[in-house]
Amino acid sequence: MIYKPDTAYKTIGEVAEILDLVNKKKGTLNTHTIRFWEKEFKQIKPKILSGNRRYYNSDTIEILRKVKYLLKDQGMTINGVKKLLNSNKSLKLDELSNNPINADNKIRNKLKKISNLIKQIKNLKYNG
Repeated sequence: MIYKPDTAYKTIGEVAEILDLVNKKKGTLNTHTIRFWEKEFKQIKPKILSGNRRYYNSDTIEILRKVKYLLKDQGMTINGVKKLLNSNKSLKLDELSNNPINADNKIRNKLKKISNLIKQIKNLKYNG
């Protein structure tokens, strides 16, 4: 990748590389994911120049980082991320990573309960 200053606009391919949106099997960049997110989240506004080429500034890249973190790392739904982006809550990425979202904790607790119930059922089958 050619070095560009942080203030320079980046192409969609460069942004996919920055976000590590790579198809693990093929080794290709998943730029379609960014285009999909553009349609879903009004906060993502690239500059579109001649030939429909997209260029992203550092603010837009930061929003994309947050979207990726919330969707891929935190397992939130698109609607959940939309609500969070539209709220007035602080959305600094380092704050988000230090404070897991409450809904995720509720889901984790429910999954643990389900897992424990499955273990109990398996024990009943083997012991009964």
